[in-house]
Amino acid sequence: MTITIRPITEADAPAISALVAGFAAQNLMLPRSEAQVLLALEDFRVADDGGRIVGCGSLIELTPTLSEIRSLAVAADCHSRGVGGQIVGELLGLARQRGLEQVCALTLRPNFFQRQGFQIVDRWNLTPKIWSECVYCVKFHRCDEVAMLQNLRDPAAAPDPAPWWHFLADHAPQPVLRWLAPRRD
Repeated sequence: MTITIRPITEADAPAISALVAGFAAQNLMLPRSEAQVLLALEDFRVADDGGRIVGCGSLIELTPTLSEIRSLAVAADCHSRGVGGQIVGELLGLARQRGLEQVCALTLRPNFFQRQGFQIVDRWNLTPKIWSECVYCVKFHRCDEVAMLQNLRDPAAAPDPAPWWHFLADHAPQPVLRWLAPRRD
């Protein structure tokens, strides 16, 4: 069947919540309740395969110029079919329609986002995200996600990716490696 990327309806909320919950149970993303999905109704897009929701993602505005891709999930039997890339493409289009300048994501799959045109950045470059939401996350002090950013207005102006040693230090389980690596401010 043909997969269609479309805005969600209220009837899609249980399927979206269930899809995300499956990945949240594996500690790969944060859960989203049906109520949370309904509050972001205009911000979600789904991948619909003949009436079955096989993917989802949302675009949440953090500031008047910065938005975040959240709750990006694709059913396991649809991996490697380009569904995630289609959803991200739709969300980037939505960000452009809304006049946003940058889109960020926190992810455990940085290679996927790099293929979509995002660059690795220091998570502290995403200050609005950090202080509005991350600070409340149980993983805040041991975050294992990689911060990604895409500049929509001028892709050439996107920040340079962090050097490899900085990336390792930011994600190392040993506190000493974090201490040894200088912070990029």
